[in-house]
Formats: sequence, structure tokens, C-alpha cells
Amino acid sequence: MLIEFAGVNVVRGGKRILDEIDWQVAEDQRWVILGPNGAGKTTLLALAATLIHPSAGVASVLDELLGLTDVFELRPRIGVASASLAQHIDDDEPVLDVVRTGAYAMFGHWREQYEGVDNDRASRLLELWGVASLAERSFGTLSEGERKRVQIARAQMPDPELLLLDEPAAGLDLGAREDLVARLSQLARNPHAAALVLVTHHVEEIPPGMTHAMLLRNGRVVAAGAIEATLTDSNLSATFGLPLRVMTTVTADGVRYAAHR
Repeated sequence: MLIEFAGVNVVRGGKRILDEIDWQVAEDQRWVILGPNGAGKTTLLALAATLIHPSAGVASVLDELLGLTDVFELRPRIGVASASLAQHIDDDEPVLDVVRTGAYAMFGHWREQYEGVDNDRASRLLELWGVASLAERSFGTLSEGERKRVQIARAQMPDPELLLLDEPAAGLDLGAREDLVARLSQLARNPHAAALVLVTHHVEEIPPGMTHAMLLRNGRVVAAGAIEATLTDSNLSATFGLPLRVMTTVTADGVRYAAHR
């Protein structure tokens, strides 16, 4: 298993943010983590990214037990895109460099040396996410949608075994969101891609091709498992605390989800 949590708790300032989390992620799985604000989604992802340690329980990532391994050696094997990590990117840094430094899971330039293969991979990833024309632009000049796509390209730079995306469609307008969801769907449906975990609080942002879902509320798991069996009216209603109906639409890429009262 790439992720294996057993009885995991995270406590901060006396508040239990994650409560008895049991979770396993296999290599061929694509997970969506869904829940309202404050449910613990971002904390769960930070734990999977080895950015924090559990307060209690057992947490293993890429077959390494947190607390007994050097996370700085582990992190280059994990691709992460999140708003908190984006804050570490200098507004003046060229987009190509933003992506290239992802190969070392670091920000800015230190003593690392890049080869032609690194430049080629960074350029291919920018093209894959539709932002190749922005390679020489400064990161601070990009729109929110462009920044999101550059961050995902950066997260894929080290060819990770595990890809973690924290609300990649947050703040995007309808057109930018749909373009990103389509590209994420291609990634999710690629059998050779890394295992994927995507956090959102909007079911409309779930890309076709996701295989599993976890629903969180107040740090606890409401339901988890295969997405078709997990994303139900009753589970979604319990997660968000109001009566909701799950609507599905079958597209050429797969199933799209929506929710209504």
C-alpha cells in the first residue's frame, strides 16, 4: 500500500482535527477526499505528504513508517500541489524554474544542477497542462487558473509514486474549472500515472476516472470505499449536514457528479 493509516489522530491546540482515521491507498487507485470546510481534508493530505506526523496511531507512506524514516528522502517521491505550498514560490520566479525545482521537492535555486532531460521534462509537463506558452513568465503574473496548472506540473516533475492535489479547482471560473477537470480526468484514467489523491468540497469538481472516495466530517470518516458505493445521497447528506441528492451524468470520459437539495 502507498498509504496505510490505522487509528490515526491529529491533535492541535487541544482540538482533535483527525479522529481515528483508517485508510489504505493502493497503486492503481484514484481517491477523492470530500467534505465541508474544517472537516480535516487538508490535514489528512498534509499527513500523506509527510509534512506533519500523527499525534497517535500508525501512519505509513510509501512503505515507510512516519516517525521512523527520514521524510526529506521520502518527499521527492511524492508530488504535492496546494495553496500553502504555492505561498513558498517567489512571484519573480520564472514558470519553467518553478516546475524544474519540483524535481528536488524544493523552492528556489540552491546548488542543484539541472540537465537537458530536466528541462525537457519540465517543458513537456507545461505543455501537458496547457501552459507551455507561459514558461518564461514570472509566477506572480499568472492568473489563478494558470497558477493551479503550473503547480500540478511542478508536482509531477519528480515522476512521483503518489500525487496529492489539495483543492486544485478552488477559485477558478467555470471555464477554467472545466478545462482543469478534463485534464485531471485524463490523468486519472491513465493506467501508468501515479496513484492520485484529490481534495475538494464540491462534487462537481470530481474528475471522471476517480475510483474511490472518502467523506469526512469533523475529522471523522463518514464513509470510504469505491466511489459509486460511497458517493450516495445518505452519505453526502451526513457529510454536509443537510439533505442532498447526488446526480450523475455519463460523459465520453466517464461519470460526472453534481449535488442538489
